[in-house]
Amino acid sequence: MASPTPETAEVYSIPAAYRKMENTHILFWLLKDIAWCLVWRPLGLLMVLPTLGIAIVIAWRTRAYASELAHNLAIVFWITANSLWMSSEFFGFDTVQITPHITGKHLALVPFLTGLGILLYYYLVTKPREDRAAEVATL
Repeated sequence: MASPTPETAEVYSIPAAYRKMENTHILFWLLKDIAWCLVWRPLGLLMVLPTLGIAIVIAWRTRAYASELAHNLAIVFWITANSLWMSSEFFGFDTVQITPHITGKHLALVPFLTGLGILLYYYLVTKPREDRAAEVATL
């Protein structure tokens, strides 16, 4: 089957209000990471709430589209992991041994791997099903 041309491809558009929210989200995320880099603990910790909060709202609003939901949930877990890692450094438990090969900052692997698992499930299970359903629908 031939690939869709730009003229026949499905279009996904984002309402302007959602785009504004996404752009604000990027601003908060950058402020959080700059504060982390400069070890400005109050600002870094303060920026976790709006950064994570907006990511959750974006994921909720895109829940009708499996691809968007999967990627936005991965972002929610990425920010969670990133914030946990930042907090581990801010509060000094990043180097604390939890088990022989796991330190405090390694706790961030749980949300990182959760996000990765969501994307793997989408690409290995959900997307192939969507592609097969679309192929059958066009026959």
